[in-house]
Amino acid sequence: MREFFTVGERNLSYLDFGGPGTPLLALHGHYNEASAFAPLAEALAPRWRVMALDQRGHGESDRAQRYERDDYVADVAAFHRHLGIGPVAVLGHSLGGVNAYQYAARQPDRVRALIVEDIGAVVDSDWSFTLRLPRQAASRQDLVAELGSVASYLECSFRRTASGWGFSFDIEHTVASQKALNGDHWQDWTAVACPTLLIRGTHSDELAAAHAEEMITRHAGKARLAELPAGHVVHHDAPAQFAAAVEEFLAVQRSTTRD
Repeated sequence: MREFFTVGERNLSYLDFGGPGTPLLALHGHYNEASAFAPLAEALAPRWRVMALDQRGHGESDRAQRYERDDYVADVAAFHRHLGIGPVAVLGHSLGGVNAYQYAARQPDRVRALIVEDIGAVVDSDWSFTLRLPRQAASRQDLVAELGSVASYLECSFRRTASGWGFSFDIEHTVASQKALNGDHWQDWTAVACPTLLIRGTHSDELAAAHAEEMITRHAGKARLAELPAGHVVHHDAPAQFAAAVEEFLAVQRSTTRD
């Protein structure tokens, strides 16, 4: 079910996939939105209840004036407060992964387990791909044709307007967000103390194997690395294996908490 809440003068949207399970907050990456986690939510039900945020500038959430690191982390905190729940597990992909581990580092009493999907402690994204995206297409079929092999990664963000087909994100806003994401975030990563699962796609062009190993070594608490046969969007390329890795990790955390 889609719901909204207000932060300042902006409305943020989220999907609550429902069910009786333990809440799991999910944060998507660039070019995506909350609906990207629908397959994962189905796979984790009924033990886990996925609640996924449309992050600022994405999906049905309002556009913003800024896309800095502190802004995204503040949105996550506001989302968590709005839900009115205690410490939770948080999962994030790419942009959402950095947002997730920065939230865990800065609000350690609010995050009891962390899952980071294919993003590093140092980020150096190339936004030239964003600038090459079609601004608009006459039909959905034309948009798919222009995107080629990457269409399936972006289709959850397709939107129809009065003048054609495009995306639920703006090109310029995405570039601003990517620029703000780049940088050295080791200070936050090494401050994370909760149990952490880092998932890397073995064919990823974003997170190198050596960097992922260094992240595990330098993590302050218990952390482990899972490498799955996928590219950067692991939950898309290997959905069953991704869900299994997440569920196994979360099951251990649930058992440890109860003990």
